[in-house]
Amino acid sequence: MTSNHINSKHLSEIPLPLLPPEKEVVDEMRQHDLLSRTDLARLTGFSRAKITPVVSKLVHTGILTEVGDGLSQGGRRPSMLSFNNGLGYVAGVDIGATSLDIALADFGGQIIERHSEVADVRDGPNLILSRVRKLVTDMLESHDLPHEQLYAIGLGVPGPVEFSTGLLIAPPIMPGWEAFPIQNYLREVFPIARVVVDNDVNVMALGELSKGIGKDVENFLFIKIGTGIGCGIVCNGQIYRGINGCAGDVGHICVDRNGPICHCGNTGCLEAMAAGPAIAARAMEVVRASGSEQLAKRLAARGGTLTAEDVGAAAAAGDRASLEIIQTSGQMIGDTLAGLVNFFNPALILIGGGVSNIGFQLLSSIRQAVLRRSTSLSTRNLRIDYSSLGAEAGVRGAIALALEHVFIVRT
Repeated sequence: MTSNHINSKHLSEIPLPLLPPEKEVVDEMRQHDLLSRTDLARLTGFSRAKITPVVSKLVHTGILTEVGDGLSQGGRRPSMLSFNNGLGYVAGVDIGATSLDIALADFGGQIIERHSEVADVRDGPNLILSRVRKLVTDMLESHDLPHEQLYAIGLGVPGPVEFSTGLLIAPPIMPGWEAFPIQNYLREVFPIARVVVDNDVNVMALGELSKGIGKDVENFLFIKIGTGIGCGIVCNGQIYRGINGCAGDVGHICVDRNGPICHCGNTGCLEAMAAGPAIAARAMEVVRASGSEQLAKRLAARGGTLTAEDVGAAAAAGDRASLEIIQTSGQMIGDTLAGLVNFFNPALILIGGGVSNIGFQLLSSIRQAVLRRSTSLSTRNLRIDYSSLGAEAGVRGAIALALEHVFIVRT
């Protein structure tokens, strides 16, 4: 394992929660490998008189460790500090509509073990979460780690979450999950762990913010296109969730009042018109109209079903009908994003989720629509690209979510 075991203390021996100045120093240390006291004073804005006792306490408790001297800047060589990654462990859990991705990580965010498998969120919380409990338990036991050293679990789910309570509220594609006590269910097995639940696209945005190309970007949007469509909003370097935790639910913006009925009960939602199932449904219509030999062959090979990935593969092989399907979805998504760009003026839009893998044509269509419908000033410094973390974004974000809540500020 790669954890830092310089200090033998564990988190259970350290008085928690931290005071606000201590938490601020810890947050800075978690973002950097090595810092001096002078570095910390500069980053936090604390005076030398204020930073010294805060750092001394964190070193005494074992949260920070002295790791030798740094380079001289003209005077005495500074003593360098490092965060003690070996204090404990966290788990990151990314529950998708059709997948489950879990990782065990140390306090530095270094992944120790990871597991991914196919799963159907419609199977309900008892089946999915019991699997989560078993997989996390197996990971801990395979590394000889007691449950008491798992201090937080970050969990992303594909539905609207009331962040303050960790409860799903009226999730369209998650029957049986509404108001299910996820936190209590996981704490039955991991009693020490803080369990933090958030919408999956917020978690993916947090992954890019912590480990991806969004790390140094103050304001950006993460758009997940999969079974549904959602948006994670990063504002001033923080995830913006809104008053109840449901900010960014762009999949239910209406794009056609005469469109199909959405899972939410309304008609013509972006999600119902342009997400993965809509792309697959449009492909089926093309096949029934004898409009694509490529798609017809794929339908026969798959035994009567098509997916968005099939459309992407056919488009890559030059199938014109498939290209038009992708362009139509990209245009609808881009038209919706143009409104967000005019409103929010982000520096970056990242596209992720399973449907993002169907090819460059989707991204190109989104870009064209955004540039066409947004004001020139709002797009002057705008970059639109695929997620730099790809399939890693969710689990990386879940780990970051867990780590954010290990040290809770006393109020």
